[in-house]
Amino acid sequence: MFDSFSNSEILSGMITPAVLVSACASLIFSTANRLGRIFDRVNLLKSEVELLLDGKRSFHTERMIYMRHQLSVQKKRAVLIQRSMAFLYLATSLFVISSLTLAITLAFAKEYSWIPTVVAITGGICLFLASALLFYESRYNLTFINRQIEFTEFLEREVDKK
Repeated sequence: MFDSFSNSEILSGMITPAVLVSACASLIFSTANRLGRIFDRVNLLKSEVELLLDGKRSFHTERMIYMRHQLSVQKKRAVLIQRSMAFLYLATSLFVISSLTLAITLAFAKEYSWIPTVVAITGGICLFLASALLFYESRYNLTFINRQIEFTEFLEREVDKK
């Protein structure tokens, strides 16, 4: 039963999931930063809306349309970020589980060595889905930036008219 401990099969098999856990951790960190930036942008937009409602900004109608659109984009981005983080946490958990089940199956039940492979593949799928969601979210970020540029250009044109 313990003869498998004498070779490096267990440790070498556990390395790949450990590397993938590290990759997930990096993505979780950067994704959490993205979520923080969304929060900051929403707070800035909220402050702008409050100034509009107090009558302290010109072009009230245009600004309100702009703010509604920007808040809508940020809401969609936040949902995508949250879903991608859920997949990243799930992938991390699955990679840890696959590493542990690999050690257990190689030590005690080699006939079940397919289990860690299935768990690791499932983790890989979750990692892929998280990456796809992050890619999709980055397109919304580009939409936000483009709309901000367009509105700034509008304000410049309106000021030049005066």
